[in-house]
Amino acid sequence: MDFKYILEARDVTYVYGSRNGGNASLKNVSLGIREGVRTVILGANGAGKSTLFYHFNGVFKPTEGELFYRGIPMSYQKEHLFELREDVAVVVQNPDEQIFSSTVEEDVAFGPMNLNLHPDIVEARIRDSLFKVGMEDYRYRPTTQLSFGQKKRVAIAGALAMEPKVLILDEPTAGLDPQMSQEVMELVDQMCLAGTTVIISTHDVDLAYAWAEEIHVLRHGTLVYSGEPEQFFNDRDSVALAGLTLPHTFSVNRSLEAIRGQPEAPYPRTNSQLLAKLSPPEAVFGSLRVKSPPESGDLDREDEGLRVGVYGFRTRKAFKERGLRADIYFNAVEGCCLSAMQGNDTVLYCDPELVDVVRRRVSELSRFGRAPEVVR
Repeated sequence: MDFKYILEARDVTYVYGSRNGGNASLKNVSLGIREGVRTVILGANGAGKSTLFYHFNGVFKPTEGELFYRGIPMSYQKEHLFELREDVAVVVQNPDEQIFSSTVEEDVAFGPMNLNLHPDIVEARIRDSLFKVGMEDYRYRPTTQLSFGQKKRVAIAGALAMEPKVLILDEPTAGLDPQMSQEVMELVDQMCLAGTTVIISTHDVDLAYAWAEEIHVLRHGTLVYSGEPEQFFNDRDSVALAGLTLPHTFSVNRSLEAIRGQPEAPYPRTNSQLLAKLSPPEAVFGSLRVKSPPESGDLDREDEGLRVGVYGFRTRKAFKERGLRADIYFNAVEGCCLSAMQGNDTVLYCDPELVDVVRRRVSELSRFGRAPEVVR
């Protein structure tokens, strides 16, 4: 069946409490989520982001309006909701609201077991999802003994175990330290590359600007913008009214180009893109190797003395298990690009399925100016 949006809201209003006396958390919201497009629902706290997410998997039924999944109106009959939630997984902001089993294993197994899958398949999904979030060593740990960040990983693992077509993450980096936040976003990137449609809600404008292909901005329950991030952030009044600020990279680019008297476009979203745009022709860049990790033993001899980065949950695990040296352990695609642009010969080891993706991402820097040479 052909459909324009994998998820769509049409004129959705949701009122907490009674129709007459309740507060409208969403007001005539109409938006569509395109399949495979990295999407952010952006807005200040209380804008209605979480409420919208609960509509996407049928937990909330709109007071007015209608929701569609793959072009078909949502039904709120029990069997239809079961099928919807098999495809659309939501990870809430506070993991304590989502984790209810006594052990990590039981919590991750809950969803697949409810699908009446064969025990061998359930076991495989437990192992695979815990491996992806780096929690395989905590499989039998009581959930009450986990830190907040560990609980967040378990909640994500529970969603991954369902193998959803759509993964919705409500403030995925809230409450996490910077390194763990980067690791979560790295996992999200790999889910996108594997074909999962990922939607994130956040009020972190730097995260939204760097990651999203498309944003939808909510203000007091009303949709005020849908489209590419650059156009929204170019309207300072709209940004301020939405309770947001300009992303750091966007703001720096605007200031520097005003000083230089040059157009702001193309708009860099990352520090490496900004550096590529500003680097003079005479700047000396180092080289950048992108490769799969060695199957055993130490790093390749040709990489001795280079700065080393790791990217991907399989590569990260391999480096940890073998005690291999890594200089750039988190946000490594960006970190290795910056390292090479600062004149260092650098190598980025990554999961095999990511090698070509990373090479393309590095070559895209040439759209902004100069890019490091990728050595094969």
